[in-house]
Amino acid sequence: MTVIETLKKSKKPLFTFELLPPRKGHSIEHINSAIDRLIEFEPAYINFTSHCNETVYRERPDGLIEKKTIRVRPGTIALAAAVKYKYNITVVPHLLCGGFTREETENVLIDMKFLGIDDIFALRGDPQKGLRSFIPEKNGHAHAVDLVNQIMDMNKGKYLEDDIVNAAPTNFCIGVAGYPEKHFEAPNLQIDIENLKKKVDAGAKYIVTQLFFDNKKFCLFRDECKKIGITVPIIPGLKPISVLSDIKLLPKTFHIDIPNELFNAVSKCKTDNDVREVGIEWASMQSKELLKLGAPGIHYYTLGRSDNIARIVKSTF
Repeated sequence: MTVIETLKKSKKPLFTFELLPPRKGHSIEHINSAIDRLIEFEPAYINFTSHCNETVYRERPDGLIEKKTIRVRPGTIALAAAVKYKYNITVVPHLLCGGFTREETENVLIDMKFLGIDDIFALRGDPQKGLRSFIPEKNGHAHAVDLVNQIMDMNKGKYLEDDIVNAAPTNFCIGVAGYPEKHFEAPNLQIDIENLKKKVDAGAKYIVTQLFFDNKKFCLFRDECKKIGITVPIIPGLKPISVLSDIKLLPKTFHIDIPNELFNAVSKCKTDNDVREVGIEWASMQSKELLKLGAPGIHYYTLGRSDNIARIVKSTF
């Protein structure tokens, strides 16, 4: 059952979460442990992030500096498939514009179809480290809407090669990202929502938001989406603060605001364990309020930590 089918049929709000593939050289056991702590709460699906290539510079034996492109966290599709069949659960791998040509994207989509994965979360991806703006691959996509269009073409049986006869259509269900505090590259929230509508009009079936800590901003975002004609489900995404450095790093990394009340509470903490408790309390409050406000579910960004998510979900759902 795809995500949109689950959203339409479920009689209760959905609990979902996101995991990062392990870094190159590490095993799947950490992922399985995180899932084991959350599986008892019956998640509707699990997202798996994908990551753009990174450029690193390494000194060669002759003293010269060598430029090398690497993918620090490969294996998104393979990991999603392993989890799907181990836990008998719907999985939603992220698919990026960044780092892929259109041909490589098509090949990934074919692999997903063969593996029985019919859900995708389509994203442009962040700029490479050290770059101020996103640069697509040659013959790649510059915007998420272009990626959505390619996926939808395959759903119609249209592949990149025009000479494929009787091509089998795919049946991908596409989710896309929304930004309650706007994408940092958008000039304002209105234009950002207009761009979001283009992705929905192209074929996206639901929206999951970037993390936020002020529910009023989510409600405003949802209202503005409705005004412009976006009618697909909008699922709020939350990440509990877990370490003291979060109040400085999260606004810088995700271009979001920390409410004064939360900032003051975290600032009074002496240890990261104290911060973690504040984060759990705040995210639980957010979750309960959002469900009362009619959210179709809550999506949690774990960043590999699941103990705090388990406590939040237990107190909320």
